[in-house]
Amino acid sequence: MAEEILNAPVYDDAALEKEYLEKRKAQIEEDFKKPFDPDVVLEVRHLRKCFPMKKTVTGKVTKELVAVDDISFKLKAGETLGIVGESGCGKTTSGRAILKLHEPTGGQIIFNGKDITHYNSAQMRAIRKEMQIIFQDPYSSLPPRSTVGGILSEPVEVHKIVPKDQVKDYVLELMDKCGLRDYYYERYPHEFSGGQRQRICIARALSVNPKLVICDEPVSALDVSIQAQIINLLKKLQRERNLAYIFISHDLSVVKFISDKIGVMYLGAMMEFGTKEDIFRNPLHPYTKALFSAIPNPDPTVKTERIKLEGDIPSPANPPKGCRFHTRCPYAKEVCKHVPPQYKEYEEGHFAACHLLDGE
Repeated sequence: MAEEILNAPVYDDAALEKEYLEKRKAQIEEDFKKPFDPDVVLEVRHLRKCFPMKKTVTGKVTKELVAVDDISFKLKAGETLGIVGESGCGKTTSGRAILKLHEPTGGQIIFNGKDITHYNSAQMRAIRKEMQIIFQDPYSSLPPRSTVGGILSEPVEVHKIVPKDQVKDYVLELMDKCGLRDYYYERYPHEFSGGQRQRICIARALSVNPKLVICDEPVSALDVSIQAQIINLLKKLQRERNLAYIFISHDLSVVKFISDKIGVMYLGAMMEFGTKEDIFRNPLHPYTKALFSAIPNPDPTVKTERIKLEGDIPSPANPPKGCRFHTRCPYAKEVCKHVPPQYKEYEEGHFAACHLLDGE
């Protein structure tokens, strides 16, 4: 034991951090030069979002909270990307940064072949109708003093989707497709249940014929039976309109059902990314394995070995050095505490960031 301690490598954290940042900067610069893929609706390259926590008198930021740190992916029309992770891992912030509801700190957002990263509000307004969001809470995301007809008509009129004299007919047809009765047109949000309100939110998002819809935990506030109805509605509308979805959730069963690709986030970073089949068949990262072990098995005769994670998620304002997950990882080694792992492709289209996969 004493000999192992004496022979253990000594890590210079400052030098390692400098080397890691230089490598990442070079990789980002190289990726930014790559041509845009014409076959994808959305391409995100090294997206980063930080929130200032402390500033000097002159306004210089001295401390920041890194909510999203270096995430990349591609999404085609008709595909669904599920983003999973514990509360506070940066899922919702990622979605809002992609829509530029939060201004990104770094990275590139390419939508329909256009780099919209530095678009101002006027430029974004022109493409806003093509990117929509369904919020998590159907109770607070609808204006209480507007009728359903008013809520759904407003975006149609603002973006001039159809002539004014056709707006009501257009809205009634949309309501029918979303499972809403025509006599709901004159009713107010407080008169509806959670599932019906979420249908109104879906109809509002689809009223402007978007190409991308970000679903921010759209079923987490609903009963299980209602969840199934909403998920099936989303899939039906996706088939009819060839929509691209980013489905943010912490419910792995729902994500498995609706997604084509899955990204696993932890403390602002993408731990693993791949197709649904690859992720569930062969999870590579210890965090992904721990999440999957928590999925309840409906067969009472089958016992699943539960991987328990010790401790709480570290603060994103002061993330651990090295691998972000090493403070809770049951397989962590000394190298994990000092050297950030590289995010690499281990199978075709299957990425992960873990030292254990490199045999280090």
